[in-house]
Amino acid sequence: MSDLWRLTAHEAHEKLRAKEISSVELTQSVLDRVAEVEPKVHAYITTTPELALQQAREADQKYASGTATPLTGVPVAVKDLIVTGGTRTTAGSKILENFVPPYDSHVYQNLRRAGAVMVGKANMDEFAMGSSTEHSAFGPTHNPWNTALVPGGSSGGSAAAVAAGECLIALGSDTGGSIRQPASLCGAVGLDPTYGRVSRFGIIAFGSSLDQVGPIGRDVEDVATMLQCIAGHDERDSTSNPEPMPDLRHYLGRDIRGMKVGVPREYFISGMEPGVKARIDEALKTLESLGCEVDTSLSLPSTEHALAVYYIIAPSEASANLARYDGVKYGFSDRSGPTMWDNMEHTRAEGFGNEVKRRIMLGTYALSAGYYDAFYLKAQKVRTVINDEFNAAFAKYDVIVTPTSPTVAFPIGAKVDDPYAMYLNDVYTLPASVAGLPSISVPCGFSEGLPVGLQIIGKFFDEGRILQVASAYEAASGQRNLLAGL
Repeated sequence: MSDLWRLTAHEAHEKLRAKEISSVELTQSVLDRVAEVEPKVHAYITTTPELALQQAREADQKYASGTATPLTGVPVAVKDLIVTGGTRTTAGSKILENFVPPYDSHVYQNLRRAGAVMVGKANMDEFAMGSSTEHSAFGPTHNPWNTALVPGGSSGGSAAAVAAGECLIALGSDTGGSIRQPASLCGAVGLDPTYGRVSRFGIIAFGSSLDQVGPIGRDVEDVATMLQCIAGHDERDSTSNPEPMPDLRHYLGRDIRGMKVGVPREYFISGMEPGVKARIDEALKTLESLGCEVDTSLSLPSTEHALAVYYIIAPSEASANLARYDGVKYGFSDRSGPTMWDNMEHTRAEGFGNEVKRRIMLGTYALSAGYYDAFYLKAQKVRTVINDEFNAAFAKYDVIVTPTSPTVAFPIGAKVDDPYAMYLNDVYTLPASVAGLPSISVPCGFSEGLPVGLQIIGKFFDEGRILQVASAYEAASGQRNLLAGL
């Protein structure tokens, strides 16, 4: 049973419940896979094999006592900005290289209650700022489909771990596409929930009005199961929404005949690779064959402004959130200077990477006196316009379908010195993030041997609907449990 790492989370649960395997056996299989491929992939910053086996033994006791849940005993990867008490949490940054938090985040508490097994903390772009997982202080993650290519970002470690068999399912975070884009580039399913659906308590902040934790898995059922586990109101997070979560399993496998699907013209722009467009066109035909009414005349004219809006709002919020890293309270500290101010400057200069410094400067400039109204306030107004356009569209359509990324995975180093080219990788995911809407990326075939993703966007708190469409498409296309042949 050395290949148990090939199972999806729900397949593993069925075998565990039937006593065909134990969680210890399953976890050991995954740990062996990590030892085999991690040198080539570098999906993790920290692995926790001893903790994983301890949690696996506890999970086996839950199955013996009949108290197991669908995630009990399932090996998971946790993005390294999700606080895990007693386990190093770095956010991919030198400034937090030795930070061991004394408490658990809300989402990790929920995973532990469910009996999930943590394999390790997944690599990421520093403070979630990036689209390729090259901006990690601990080195880049490699795409399991071709290790010369990027896995996407900032949750590239989580997506690569899923695609390489180094876990069965993972947690990522999404600020402007950081779950969906790496899921697309690695051939996985990635779901960004409605903003406020999942508590941000214990999540190291990048952009507080945009950050949201969500699952990356090998099929739609797995991400639905994970979201069901981690979602829910949390009074410790002032942005946590009390909207009740329905039973997401109710939506899986249901007919989508008669659903109205909007396809916005603005998402089919120059720069999209021909192979990506071909796969999206095929996916739309599949939805039509399932009985959906696909309308390609939808227009969301403010879509073109989402990139600019995001790169004003997110850096502005980052400049405020990252001010806490001053070398005084915790984390890396350079105290070689003659004054406190010198030490603070040296700490930040050495502790932060170039991309983080770039965004702090952008955000500080946008918030400065004389520019706040011209940049930040105007961006917030355009954000409202984007939101209103989506709301108007959802009065007519059940879901909106777009590409997830304009390209497949690109070579490591190809865009790292061209910030604008890198930022354009999120051009299709940013509008939904800016609006706070739920969206999911599902695999829809390959272009030149590399995965392509289809994005399905829903209205506020309508995760069930996008999961229903994603599940139906997945079943019709056969695109599930895609594992890279390392």
